[in-house]
Amino acid sequence: QVHLVESGGGLVQAGGSLRLSCAPSGSILRINEMGWYRQAPGNERELVADISSGGNTNYADSVGGGRFTICRDNAKNTVYLQMNNVKPEDTDVYYCNARIATSDGVGGSIRDYWGQGTQVTGLS
Repeated sequence: QVHLVESGGGLVQAGGSLRLSCAPSGSILRINEMGWYRQAPGNERELVADISSGGNTNYADSVGGGRFTICRDNAKNTVYLQMNNVKPEDTDVYYCNARIATSDGVGGSIRDYWGQGTQVTGLS
């Protein structure tokens, strides 16, 4: 059974920084895309940033301009989100997502997995 384990959320003063980390536990064959999403109560989950296995990145407009940076360490199967100049409006639950290939089932499987979510709160 594969699980994504997140860490690094918490409280941060406006203008401060946080780094989120996420890595899978369990038996995996390969990780394709990895990404971070966020969701406020009553809202839909939205993309923050994602990164391909080759390192190509994609960011939401709200975190562009270098405020947030996504990167991954393929040797550790870990994806990071470096959050700089955090704003109160960045307050959300942040979820890690990864498209993972496993040997489960006949011929194996590839599907999306989600982390349990980590709270990020930007204090004004």
